Amino acid sequence: MKLLTKDELVKQIRDVCNAGWHRSVKRTIDTRNDGAVGNTLEQLLGIEENNLPIPNAREWELKGQRKHTASLITLKHIEPSPTAAKIVAKVLLPLYGWPHAQAGGKYPRTEMSFRSTTSAINFTNRGFRIIVDRSAMKVRFVFDSSKVDRTNSDISAWLSSVNARIGLGPINPEPYWGFDDLKYAIGIKIRNCFYVIADTKVESKHEYFRFESLYILAGFSFNKFVKSIENGYVLIDFDARSGHNHGTKFRLRQGHWPDLYTAVQKVI
Repeated sequence: MKLLTKDELVKQIRDVCNAGWHRSVKRTIDTRNDGAVGNTLEQLLGIEENNLPIPNAREWELKGQRKHTASLITLKHIEPSPTAAKIVAKVLLPLYGWPHAQAGGKYPRTEMSFRSTTSAINFTNRGFRIIVDRSAMKVRFVFDSSKVDRTNSDISAWLSSVNARIGLGPINPEPYWGFDDLKYAIGIKIRNCFYVIADTKVESKHEYFRFESLYILAGFSFNKFVKSIENGYVLIDFDARSGHNHGTKFRLRQGHWPDLYTAVQKVI
């Protein structure tokens, strides 16, 4: 693999931007983040996934996102502590889960689901929220039954089932992510970033991208990351069912990559 300077890589990305529309390497259109923008750019550049051809590549990530989307982009998969408690499999799914939409069809009749995209600025309709606890230096995932939407009959029935299974008190043990663990896991992953935004269109049921903007983001700031959680820019996404845990993800809202860094340079 030929190594490039940062400027040479920027020139190659600029050439891709100037070349117009490019067919997505993904076969399906996914309104959630599926990595298609970044994967397509990597293929156009002739590089392997997450293997940038620059000397200090391990310090850089290439991230892409659609221009007009409300979807979230995954920063990192990080399961909650205490890890020995296996929170998702042994607490959230069996005690706070609900029947999977495809239980009795695609999955067994007993299949349960626990999916929650959760922010620090408000409670979900099932009463979940994340709290940045600066004094304890952790991000907490909490449940408050008084915040549940009891006007929804399905959710009200679910709440009754939670009461029967475990009661309506706080989650025990409470899921959390320590600041020190997050600082290492997130900071190492996205220390510096090439962030590309692409316009999209669909032709013959296939998606195409036109790469329009490139930002070079340097100096990941953990303090800014924590502030972004507090502001609701970073969310925590649980996505599990009885047969498979798709992983617990820290995810970022569209347009907020620059909020995580100390140096932001718009190149294209």
